Parts: sequence; C-alpha cells; structure tokens
Amino acid sequence: MRICLFISSFGDGGVERMLVHLARGLASLDCDISLVTREGPAPFLDQLPPAVRVVRIAPGSSRQRRDQLLRHLEAERPQALLSAKLADDRVALDARDHLQWPLRVVLRTGTTFSARLRAGRRRWWSAWRTRRQVRATTRRADALVAVSQGVADDLADIAGVPVSTISVIRNPVITPELLARAQQPAGHPWLAPGHEVPVLIGMGGLRRQKDFPTLLRAFARLRAQRPVRLLILGQGRQQQRLENLARELGVQDDVRLPGFVDNPHAWLAQADLFVLSSAWEGSPNALAEALAVGCPVVSTDCPSGPREILAGGRYGPLVPVADVAALAEAMARTLAAPPTAERLAEAVVEYHMQPSARAYLAVLSGPADGAGAG
Repeated sequence: MRICLFISSFGDGGVERMLVHLARGLASLDCDISLVTREGPAPFLDQLPPAVRVVRIAPGSSRQRRDQLLRHLEAERPQALLSAKLADDRVALDARDHLQWPLRVVLRTGTTFSARLRAGRRRWWSAWRTRRQVRATTRRADALVAVSQGVADDLADIAGVPVSTISVIRNPVITPELLARAQQPAGHPWLAPGHEVPVLIGMGGLRRQKDFPTLLRAFARLRAQRPVRLLILGQGRQQQRLENLARELGVQDDVRLPGFVDNPHAWLAQADLFVLSSAWEGSPNALAEALAVGCPVVSTDCPSGPREILAGGRYGPLVPVADVAALAEAMARTLAAPPTAERLAEAVVEYHMQPSARAYLAVLSGPADGAGAG
C-alpha cells in the first residue's frame, strides 16, 4: 500500500519522533511510504530506512503548502494520507479536494484540545475559532485516530462526532533498538555507573505545557530533605526562565538543562526517577520510554495519557496538576521504594512499534469516500 505521511514543520518533539517510528513500522509491513515535511534541520529523520522517501517542501502560507503537497500527491498517487498536526489537517484535506482520484485522509490527534485551550489562557474568540477549526476539519476526514482514550473522548466532544468513530491507537514509542540504546553510556557525570546521589529526569520541550516550574519547586522541597539532582532534557523558549527559577530556589548547583539529547534512553536507564509534571498531554511518550527502560516514574494526573499508561497509579504515583507538595512527596516516596524494572515494563506492552503500525495500517486501508468521520 502506498501511504503519505504529512507534517509541514519538523522539530524535536514527540509528534515528530512518533511519525518517524510509524514510518519505519509501516515500511516493515511492506508499505510504500513517503514523508512530506518542511526544508531545514529535522532530528530523527536519520533513523528512517532508505525505503522511506523524505520529500521536502518550502515553508509558506497554507495555500503554498497545499500546492506543494498536491504536486507530490499527483506524482506519487498514494492511496492514503496521514496528517499529524492540526495546523496541517486543513492543508491535507484541501489538497485531497483538488485531486481527480480518491485519497483516504486520516487525521491523527495527539493532544487534549480542551485542556490546551484552558491552559493557554486564550481570549474566548480565539478558543472558539480553534474549536470551530477542529470541528470543521474533523468532519471532512475519512477517519480519525486518537493516541489515548482521553484524547478520543475530548475530540468527540469538541467535534460533535460519536466517540465510537475514533480509533484509539497507542503511540509507537518502543522500537527494536530502544533497549539497546539504553545500554549505552549516558555521557553525563551525574549518571556515571554507581552514582551515589539520586538523579531525577524531566524531559520535553521547554514550554508551558510541560510545567517544569512545578517540577523545579517540588525538586527544591525534596532537595531540602536529602541529596538529589535534576536533569531537564529538551530545548525551548523557557530555558532562561527555568535557569533563573533554579537560582531563586537555591538549587542551581544541582540542576542542569543540557538541551536536546540524541540518546535520551541511555539517560533514562541510568536515572533514578523520571518525573512528568505536565499540565496536559495526549499520550506522553517520555513516560512510556522511561517505563520501558526500567526507570521508576511519577506523573501528574493531567488530561489525558498518564492515567491510562500508569493504569490509574498501578505503575507509578499520579498527583494533581501543579501541586508542588504532592509531587515532592510522591518523588520522595518512589525514590525510597522503587518498583522493579520488570513490573514497569508491563505497563507499555501496547506501545511497541509493530502493533501500533499494524493498527494504523488497518485504519489507513479503509475506503476513501470523503464522507467524513462524523
């Protein structure tokens, strides 16, 4: 089957990593895969097999991106197209409407829109416009995919479609080489084998969604009780703010923000605790990765993925969003009595690349009738 994956921007976030994993998984199922993305630096693309064709388009307006995508579709004539971000959904659907042959368009939703809109403090008309955009694009799609049941419920409510029409497919987080990469040296002195001071890790883009200020404040409480260190992996506009906050809290000597890391799995495997402090998520990949390599976890009970991954707290504590005291207490408790790596691995059996790719292929293989999901 010939399939086009479309993401017009390409950063170092979870969506991009999951799309690369999905491309690899689909290619291993003998699908003919092209990935259309913007020109410029793009991490993770070096992980793609040669069989996956990467097609670069120039940045521009929605119409310019549509026209470039349309030229690719007319040349390749895929049977299905998967759009991975809301900003690309209308571009993908508009390109389909200009074709003279049927193309099945599947939209993937990876976040809880309602939580993001509340946390973003947008003006009411901006939130209304986003909701209207979600509803309009959703109803034009041939099929919808959500990365968790919570995301599916939220999307159904916003779009006004039956939740039964949305396929819940877990992210293809765990790849065949993840565990092998986890055995490599982390390359940071705090994570040297046999390190005595426990090391906590937070990971993700340095932006409001991840709520790293709450993590830093909880860490400061924990640091007042015992020796401990914190590494926050990722890059973004909030780096200076977080470094300033660490100094204000007096923990700057035990906090590092090393930026983007090529092999975070090695860091997670050597860490003593992974902490997800997010205000909202869809299905947090870093949480699943930490569990897969045997790193104990603590997470906020944000909408919507952590509760599903951790089975309601069975595999790690869930605490209220932005609750500094509860997060600090859960961190201390988990460090004192961490679960075994074998138990943690049980939580992510559904997040392996091959089962996820097969589930996506089943959705992508449906009819291209343009009738919409609703």
